[in-house]
Amino acid sequence: MGSAPLRSIRLGLTPYDEATGLQHRLAAAVAAGATPDTLLLLEHPPVLTKGRRADPRELGMGEDWYRMQGIEIADSDRGGRVTYHGPGQLVAYPIVDLAGLGSGGAPDVPAWVAALERVMIAALGASGVPSQVFSGLTGVWTAGRPPVPEGTRGPEGSVVGAVDPQRAVGGEARKIGSIGIHVSRGISTHGLAVNVNNDLQPFEWIVPCGIDAARTTSVAAELGRLVDFDAFTDAVESAFAAELGREVEPASVAALPRG
Repeated sequence: MGSAPLRSIRLGLTPYDEATGLQHRLAAAVAAGATPDTLLLLEHPPVLTKGRRADPRELGMGEDWYRMQGIEIADSDRGGRVTYHGPGQLVAYPIVDLAGLGSGGAPDVPAWVAALERVMIAALGASGVPSQVFSGLTGVWTAGRPPVPEGTRGPEGSVVGAVDPQRAVGGEARKIGSIGIHVSRGISTHGLAVNVNNDLQPFEWIVPCGIDAARTTSVAAELGRLVDFDAFTDAVESAFAAELGREVEPASVAALPRG
């Protein structure tokens, strides 16, 4: 996909709105050729983010109730529905020019979504957690049967056709990684999140990704122990480098464009 380096910056715990503003500045710089494709690796304080397809019913307790639990509510321009971010969950925002992903230089959004899924599967496999994807359901799931019938994947991984993502079939696969992206002028923002050591209780308070039957898990829950967060971050960084065919160029926060 290209020989230019992939700049990687680890931000630590970063408020959601701050990370969103940073992504916007980076996307403009990448589009202008002023900075290379950049991977942001971070955690968020507790926040429920509402994607472009979010439904108020996914926040069944009412927004004020979640705020009383210390969880921020934030609108997002990414695709997808409602999801939760919190400390101990690794969030990766690759700010990448997608022109090189498709034939003829046109951005290929489904190919990019599939690449993000492969990144998570590779990193999880390296950590001892087998994982998989299901047609019609975005994100990455543990071994087992899907929680709903599989369907046909549409733009940004959306479900199309006759699949009803609200209908449970009792599959044992649990969601461990999520994807939500936004593409403008061929530049992708937002990205993926993998549950590593985070508290899973907040997922019980929402309808994650609009799927009533979905259950969530984490690397720690699957392995029965807390894992080395930095080591898992290394695995995700390496998986991105392998997927994009690039060398990782570590950088500091000082390399980021100023607002």
